[in-house]
Amino acid sequence: LAYSGGLDTSVILKWLQDNYKAEIITYTADIGQKINKKKIIKNAKALGVQKIIIEDLKDSFVKEYVYPMIRGHAAYEGVYLLGTSIARPLIAKRQIAIAKKFNAYAVSHGSTGKGNDQIRFELGYYYFGPKIKVIAPWRVWKLHSRTDLIKYAKKNRITIPKDKKGASPFSIDDNLYHTSTEGKILENPKNSVPEFIYQRTNSPEKAPNKASYLTIGFKNGDPITVNGKKLSPGNLLQKLNILAGKNGIGRIDLVENRFIGIKSRGVYETPGGTLLMTAHRAIES
Repeated sequence: LAYSGGLDTSVILKWLQDNYKAEIITYTADIGQKINKKKIIKNAKALGVQKIIIEDLKDSFVKEYVYPMIRGHAAYEGVYLLGTSIARPLIAKRQIAIAKKFNAYAVSHGSTGKGNDQIRFELGYYYFGPKIKVIAPWRVWKLHSRTDLIKYAKKNRITIPKDKKGASPFSIDDNLYHTSTEGKILENPKNSVPEFIYQRTNSPEKAPNKASYLTIGFKNGDPITVNGKKLSPGNLLQKLNILAGKNGIGRIDLVENRFIGIKSRGVYETPGGTLLMTAHRAIES
């Protein structure tokens, strides 16, 4: 099970145990998201999990997935820099490798039946493990809403997190490359985005009034230095995230078309990625 330790995947973990009577291995890829390893281990252990795997994939995520995307100037709907999309193939690849290692017969994910993530994960699963069974609980179980999910969690004594406003959480995905936020008041395109939603960028009003200067060094199309200092891919992107975020760079508010034919609003922050994309376009010109 691709496991974040949060509400959805904890409910899925319990549901898989109840419905498949199988041992569940939890897998968490650390790709630079805010991660609380102690909480993940605690929540998985509370549900009786024996094998809890957490892997640090930050450098391989940036070097093998983000950098090639920047070299190709990949963007969706003209502006979205594919921060959620690009992480899924790596997670799927590692899930299948672990499934093979432990002779697991199935893999599972927490993506809903309405979004693109289910397709991203499953294309990866079937590419790396063509014979694997895929379990997508959101498409088969009888929990049809977040209210149902919370009822199930309460019944099974699973911790329910609260966001900053004390209600059920926004749908948030984050990694070293970006943060996306969806749901709740954002469902109505008429509503402007409340400032508290943004996690890694200052508003233009709060950005410094003085320009910040930096030099990014590229080799074979990939960034390798910032201000002359060589950095690992993960550390380089993190440094650019901080510099760009401070200056209010990388915010997008987009109503996009999903692969399955519905429209969805997403608020995205990709500060370092926006800098890299702009810098790479500049050297190509």
